[in-house]
Amino acid sequence: MSTPATVEVALGARSYAIHIGPGLLADGPRWREALRGRHALVVTNEVVAPLYLPRVLPQLEGLRHATLVLPDGEAHKTLASASRIFDALAALGATRDACIVALGGGVVGDLAGFAAACWMRGIDFVQMPTTLLAMVDSSVGGKTGVNLAAGKNLVGAFHQPRAVIADTDTLASLPAREYRAGLAEVVKYGAIGDAVFFAWLERSAAALAARDPAAVSAAIAASCRHKAAVVAQDEHEQGERALLNFGHTFGHALEAASGYRSLLHGEAVAIGMLAAARLAAALHRAPAGDAERLAALLSALGLPCAMPAIDPERLLALMRLDKKNLAGHLRLVLWRGIGAAEVVSDVAESTLLAFLGGGRS
Repeated sequence: MSTPATVEVALGARSYAIHIGPGLLADGPRWREALRGRHALVVTNEVVAPLYLPRVLPQLEGLRHATLVLPDGEAHKTLASASRIFDALAALGATRDACIVALGGGVVGDLAGFAAACWMRGIDFVQMPTTLLAMVDSSVGGKTGVNLAAGKNLVGAFHQPRAVIADTDTLASLPAREYRAGLAEVVKYGAIGDAVFFAWLERSAAALAARDPAAVSAAIAASCRHKAAVVAQDEHEQGERALLNFGHTFGHALEAASGYRSLLHGEAVAIGMLAAARLAAALHRAPAGDAERLAALLSALGLPCAMPAIDPERLLALMRLDKKNLAGHLRLVLWRGIGAAEVVSDVAESTLLAFLGGGRS
């Protein structure tokens, strides 16, 4: 077995390690020390549980533990699901030294983290992401939350995990569409902050699309290093961390408009990144050629680029609910070209509406 890579998230007393490599779920000695108390609740879903729960549960021997299996899918990232976690914690008799183990993708991680932030005003949790998207994005940085009908992640909290255990073996069972969706978040890191990494992704697109283990592990480690550095500088998204939402203002609106059913998060982000890049080009803030390089990379990785046929007024209304917005002003993450991004608040809604109405790829 290859030696796992470790990326540190430096947050003082709340610092933690991201462990990346094969076989980690069954490697109890590597992560068991993150569980400091007497109780552990494993939160997972109906797809992941039969595949990977048998690797995790034996490592919890000696603790009073229980498992909650939730339905799969973004449509279940709700307050009702969070309430089920609270009920399971109560049935377990979980005290303030309890720990929630989030075994699954981003939905499970967001739900479990949110519940951990709320239970007795904050208990430990450990992220065990089983999707590429969760490994490179949602499991790192402490953003937790649930969706409302009005929009995505409108209820949530910043609550850092005790550790992140990214077992790359779990990617073997990931459906092709879900795997490709995770690659969108990998592309994001190169697009907003690292032109060299973006160029590496262009050269490695075929290997990544084929799930070459060495290429995938390298991409995960690089993505986690990028995110860890940003989180260490701006934990609560007051400045630079907002750049990590590149493509997300468009993407979250697209997800909400589809009822969180027809588009995966990474697919919506891919479409949103290209929309943001082409909007920046239309506003003469970035080279048009860079936007087309982004489109070519996304296409090579099997990701969608075309904006769905959604009423522009409806999409704009959903974008107004984005958490980056301040004092009623729409704030967008645009870029200045590959490797550089900025948060802007001077794009008129009329300009954006015209773009949404006529700027589909």
